[in-house]
Amino acid sequence: MRWVWLIYRLPREPSSPRIAVWRKLGRLGVARLTDGVVALPLDARNREQLEWLADEVVESGGQAMVWLAEPTSPAAERRLVEGLAAERSAEYREVITQAQLAVAGDAAVRRRELRRLRGELRRIRQRDYFPPAERDLAAVAVADLAVAPTADVVVEGR
Repeated sequence: MRWVWLIYRLPREPSSPRIAVWRKLGRLGVARLTDGVVALPLDARNREQLEWLADEVVESGGQAMVWLAEPTSPAAERRLVEGLAAERSAEYREVITQAQLAVAGDAAVRRRELRRLRGELRRIRQRDYFPPAERDLAAVAVADLAVAPTADVVVEGR
């Protein structure tokens, strides 16, 4: 498997460009290999995204390079894959927990949380290159929230 790497360095001040790059890398779901070195599985979208980020780093006064790489051993690649899967697994577990908590809410809370959690699932799936088992469990938890029976009971005369 081939990977696309971004190797970058940004000045400490001002901090806003560093924070912006860090957030964008988080949305992409990169594997953080070390400070200033991140990797994603190679595909056209990931390569383009990291190239854009490299340009942004340079425009902000930093240094950046995009590299294509192959691990030299199956163990090295397995560590990358397992790390990315573990990060997504944690995100899916959080969605599961939030969906289970929302089931106890009133109808308005459930609707609001259902919308939010569906969006969160979409965002996680966009950066889920090696889907863990929790992906399906999170989808089921959100689907269960969608069909949760209403706990709101209207009692006549009250």
